[in-house]
Amino acid sequence: MAGETDIDALLQPGRGIVLRSEQHQDRAEILELTAQAFSISPVTGQAVEGTPVEVGLLRELFECGEYIPELSIVAEIDGGIVGHVISTRGWVGDEPFLGLGPIGVAPAVQRRGIGSALLQETAERAAAAGEPGIALLGSPGYYPRFGYVPAVSLGVRPPEAGWGDHFQVLALPGWHDGVRGTFRFAAPFGRL
Repeated sequence: MAGETDIDALLQPGRGIVLRSEQHQDRAEILELTAQAFSISPVTGQAVEGTPVEVGLLRELFECGEYIPELSIVAEIDGGIVGHVISTRGWVGDEPFLGLGPIGVAPAVQRRGIGSALLQETAERAAAAGEPGIALLGSPGYYPRFGYVPAVSLGVRPPEAGWGDHFQVLALPGWHDGVRGTFRFAAPFGRL
């Protein structure tokens, strides 16, 4: 991968970042990136002992029936994967919906817009596919800048009541009044 100053130049709009669908041969690199990205817990801020849970979750998501290949997106710089996001089939009641995550960015290039680019690309692809929305569990101080709102404000309840405003939804153009009820993530999330 490029050196630190080269990366800053490559992160400029229209320069070396490539966003593309994940390919099967990318998975080992994606899993390693995810291990690095989650080596510090986003919840506690402490170092994670052993392999982060997100690595096992991602491994299962790649193989589950709810996997959607075009919504597993990598960010590349100079041919190296520096970011990844996955969205899988979820449901609000009986309505198809998307569940986002995990999303990971290589520690050396975090806070430089790669995660933002991955979130934007996900929203664009999901909207083009006619999806009604995307749900995620994340920081209420971060995701609203991408249009996410507390899910309950749109009639979508979290799988666990204690999640509160950390459970958020992005309504897409395919949203309709029938999207109401409790959200269910892809099956691997239920084994966490």
